[in-house]
Amino acid sequence: MYENLLPRFLRYVKTETRSDATSTTTPTTQTQVAFAHELMKELEEIGMQDILYNESNGYVIATLPSNIDKKVRKIGFIAHMDTADFNAEGVNPQIIENYDGESTIKLDKNGKYTLNTKDFPNLKNYKDQTLITTDGSTLLGADDKSGIAEIMTAMEYLIKHPEIKHGEIRIGFGPDEEIGIGADKFDVKQFNTDFAYTMDGGPLGELQYETFSAAQATITLVGKNVHPGTAKNTMINALQLAIDFHNQLPEADRPEKTEGREGFYHLLALDGNVEEAKMTYIIRDHDRERFEARKTQILAIQKEMNQQFDVERVVVDMYDQYYNMGEIIEKDMTVIELAKQAMEEVNITPVIEPIRGGTDGSKISFLGIATPNIFAGGENMHGRFEFVSLQTMEKAVDVIVKIIENNGK
Repeated sequence: MYENLLPRFLRYVKTETRSDATSTTTPTTQTQVAFAHELMKELEEIGMQDILYNESNGYVIATLPSNIDKKVRKIGFIAHMDTADFNAEGVNPQIIENYDGESTIKLDKNGKYTLNTKDFPNLKNYKDQTLITTDGSTLLGADDKSGIAEIMTAMEYLIKHPEIKHGEIRIGFGPDEEIGIGADKFDVKQFNTDFAYTMDGGPLGELQYETFSAAQATITLVGKNVHPGTAKNTMINALQLAIDFHNQLPEADRPEKTEGREGFYHLLALDGNVEEAKMTYIIRDHDRERFEARKTQILAIQKEMNQQFDVERVVVDMYDQYYNMGEIIEKDMTVIELAKQAMEEVNITPVIEPIRGGTDGSKISFLGIATPNIFAGGENMHGRFEFVSLQTMEKAVDVIVKIIENNGK
């Protein structure tokens, strides 16, 4: 069942597909386009049907036709092709077999970068397992090429085993998830499923149907620059305005001081000089009412500060990015119960917790297809310390197959 899983995954992660937030194309990088066409060839080789590449949104879509004569709900499985904003060129994965759960793993030859249980206690969960790590110079790309490999492997298995009865299955491999725009142009009518799952979670057992609601705010501070020696009652320092703005937000409402369902304001960037400064925040909360209150607070600070001047010196450009998909999925929890049952039947304890982030499933759910998130195995994602367990990836394949099998009964 898992024969091609590891070589498939290793091949994927060695293909550079980093997305680019400064690009205006879809996908944002040509490496993702090239990878999409490689995946199309592989889908054809394993026997998938109706394979297409949507040039308007960058998605590869394929179908596994139903092999039963009764009507059951159509299921979709989705993963993203791009990797995060960290070096992704020359990925050279290392394979650590039968990890003992205690030893330090040297990533680079000189031992400058290591995986050790002091810094990464999650390593203790992987005793006797096969780990795939980086060589310390790049990310790994398990987010989300593990998800792609798992979906591809599950489809290959089902095609080889027609005795497993199932309804129609649609798979989608999309771009630009890491920069938050991958699902903006998702075509619900073309995908045409009753519900779907993103295979984009972390450790074994994760089953997630609640995300943050999210907004981004860019605050431009307009100063007035004069010689500091004659600045009294004349200079307006844009950098000081930025500091004053930031200090009016609740000190405790920062990512490093919050957990669980607690929301935050996260200052992503601050740049500028006396004449002009810009700040970029992301605003997050699981509760829609508190989310709206956070945005209102940003605007209230803007208004109060501007009242001190004869011209507008604090300009806010704020927009919503996505919403908590739990608002949609809670209307019909059968999609969660199906996944939960499948996990339990393959001896996995479901870990149902809200995501302190978002997935493509957030936007897709609000577009019309309920799409919770299932574990794909990656740990320490988005950097040189990323790793994944082969056994966890195998379990993800089991869950995909079991969901499909149970839905067909």
